[in-house]
Amino acid sequence: MKSLIFFLIVCLSSFCKLAVAQPVAPGQGNKADSLMNEGNIPEAIAEYKRLYFLNPGDKRIVYNYACALSVDNSVIKKFDSCFKYLNIAVELDTSVAALTDPDLIPAREDKEWAVFEKRLISMLNTKYNSPYKDIEYARALWRLGANDQAYFNEIGIAFRKFGMRSSVASALWRLKFMIQEKSQKELEQLVAAKGWPKIGDVGSEAAMAAYLVAMHTNDGSQKKYLPMIRQKCEEKELPWQRYANIYDRCLFNENKPQKYGTHTRFNEQTRSEELYPLENETKVDEWRKELGLEPLAEYLARFNIKFQPKQD
Repeated sequence: MKSLIFFLIVCLSSFCKLAVAQPVAPGQGNKADSLMNEGNIPEAIAEYKRLYFLNPGDKRIVYNYACALSVDNSVIKKFDSCFKYLNIAVELDTSVAALTDPDLIPAREDKEWAVFEKRLISMLNTKYNSPYKDIEYARALWRLGANDQAYFNEIGIAFRKFGMRSSVASALWRLKFMIQEKSQKELEQLVAAKGWPKIGDVGSEAAMAAYLVAMHTNDGSQKKYLPMIRQKCEEKELPWQRYANIYDRCLFNENKPQKYGTHTRFNEQTRSEELYPLENETKVDEWRKELGLEPLAEYLARFNIKFQPKQD
């Protein structure tokens, strides 16, 4: 159960997410987005359709409309409409988001996905002057990234409607762990064959997907990636915060106190987040400073957690 609670804190928070539809800035949400977030997909589709006809040039509405059509399981030939609006969306905003979006996992199962993906990669290469030197590696990592982020929204819905300890939430977590275990094995094979991905070869989104899959390993096997990730931080391909996160995660998986203070946990008695135990409270800020990280008290303030460092 410790792993489940940890995933609630880490994986449902915003810092680890690649993409789930188009992000909504404060004050910019709409009824369709709310319906989508609550799992009411048929009504979300109807509302996105209405909004689209009011403003067909709104890239976020078009994209999220396509995502809703992908997720829906009640529409015959839904993927025809999904790809229709996906193609419109990438014309309005040519980005890699669709290739890492978990809402589009159902669409990936359709034969049209390969055509769409090839077209989008061509558009991205034209727009950004061929950023993907190893397209096959990038394609594999995009898929792993989408799978890594899958079903977090559904888990959130289960938590809100049925509770953290409900059988529905537990079943969804078991599904998540099965998917992550498969992804971790695939990542291990990819890294063994090609090495840790370089941004210059696969792009930043694919490189981050590899990091997230490694980060979400539960059996401690990500420890073997630490030297590679440290090297990428030294090469300025990753921020040092990422190294601190995965270093502490390795300690967490070994039931040891963390070094850098990157992890929190949910206290069921106080119903609030708290800092996961530290290896050394007096040295934590010194260790964080060595990586160029802010003091722990400032970091934890983002989570409304107060921390007073001990003095020697």
